[in-house]
Amino acid sequence: MKILLTGRNGQVGYELERTLQGLGQVVALDRAQMDLSDLDQVRSVIREVKPQLIVNPAAYTAVDLAEGEVELAMCINAQAPEVMAQEAKKLGAGMIHYSTDYVFDGDQAGSYTEDDVPDPQSVYGRSKLAGEQAIQAAGIPHLILRTSWVYGARGKNFLLTVRRLAQERDELRIVADQFGAPTWCRTIAEATAHALIQMQRYSGTQKDAELDQDVWLSRGGLYHLSAQGRTSWHGLTQAILSHPSVPKKPRLTAISTQDYPLPARRPANSSLSCERFMQTFCGLPGWDEALKLCQDGM
Repeated sequence: MKILLTGRNGQVGYELERTLQGLGQVVALDRAQMDLSDLDQVRSVIREVKPQLIVNPAAYTAVDLAEGEVELAMCINAQAPEVMAQEAKKLGAGMIHYSTDYVFDGDQAGSYTEDDVPDPQSVYGRSKLAGEQAIQAAGIPHLILRTSWVYGARGKNFLLTVRRLAQERDELRIVADQFGAPTWCRTIAEATAHALIQMQRYSGTQKDAELDQDVWLSRGGLYHLSAQGRTSWHGLTQAILSHPSVPKKPRLTAISTQDYPLPARRPANSSLSCERFMQTFCGLPGWDEALKLCQDGM
């Protein structure tokens, strides 16, 4: 099976290129080879590669900048996935796409399920929801995987920012009233590979080039995929600083969201229920154990 992977240099894309090896012929592309802001290029590349499966972790993720770059965010996060889905339909291909906890308003007390009604409060959240809806409307075999608070050992993310600031500052003031599940990008990639293996094994077509449309249409769809448990940004920072690989331990002060105003509104509660994914495909680790594994390797 030929797999077209976007965003190979991103956090999730970097890990996916490695976990998907052996599950098909992976054609991994970076932004220079497939720029999601260039819809004509997106169409052209897909028509040239002719994949059986498109895996799309690439996205516009600058949450605050998106408030002033609405058209660009919508192009990359909504229109490009729509083009991918349209081209996949012509090829009889499937699609795996990644979305976000930001599709919810964050006002709910408990964890959000896939059946809860989205209500994004930011341009970024609205653009990601539009991407989901475009893929669903195309009627192709698909997995849409919503995740949260993604971090890793490379790129730009909260983990690396905290580790850097810990060496530069004597005090870190971190928001303590937003809650979610920090999710290692490797967890996302490995869970994706497990899901794909399960889909192939269930259909008995692991040696065939074609996707089993019936299996994908019955077992595919929308899933939440994040680490288990929840914490605040303050709690996550505590866990990061407690690791032996962080030599300097600055003073940590809890603040409220109001104390740290940003252009885009963040969900106060980003907790995602992943029961549907775990019952269908595989278990998911606790956020704290995954964080330790990530930092152990740094």
